[in-house]
Amino acid sequence: MKINFSHDLIERKSLLMIVLVILVVSVGGMVEIIPLFFQRSTTEPVAGLKPYTPLQLTGRDIYVREGCYNCHSQMIRPFRAETERYGHYSVAGEFVYDRPFQWGSKRTGPDLARVGGRYGDDWHRIHLDNPRDVVPESNMPGYPWLKRTPADAASIEKKLGVLAMLGHPYTAEEISKAKEELAGKTEQDALIAYLQVLGTSLKGVK
Repeated sequence: MKINFSHDLIERKSLLMIVLVILVVSVGGMVEIIPLFFQRSTTEPVAGLKPYTPLQLTGRDIYVREGCYNCHSQMIRPFRAETERYGHYSVAGEFVYDRPFQWGSKRTGPDLARVGGRYGDDWHRIHLDNPRDVVPESNMPGYPWLKRTPADAASIEKKLGVLAMLGHPYTAEEISKAKEELAGKTEQDALIAYLQVLGTSLKGVK
């Protein structure tokens, strides 16, 4: 039996249309996504990239918890206006150790992909306490409680262990000493450590 898949038939049969749309999207998605798993530039870290230290990883969790990604992207697109302002455009190999990545496209505040080393730790402390003390026009809220809250070390070994299973090159010794690195540190210390490492693996690239 021959079925004539005319526009008229497809538009009148909603279930058929749904099935065909799902089929087309699935095939298109596979064609675009699957080859990336075999492309070295998207699966291997760039030269000099290291996995986050326990303090940086804790800071990254705080960054996500506080919703910083809602106002700050971490992806510089290859356009002159962006590279002149922020630095070298982002490449996939920079984010191999990010689970999940923090790319985004929302920029109420500036992109942070290359913020590492741009300001000193003291600047970040003032900025996190009250952003308007260093950027008068800022509408960013302050986070003064971070300097009073101890960095949580309870689950850091487990986090590193899971990441090691996923392919992050943490050694057993690094995992066993993770709590020591967080001893006496605050959430503010951790967040600053995370911010100071962002984009530094490509710092010298033009």
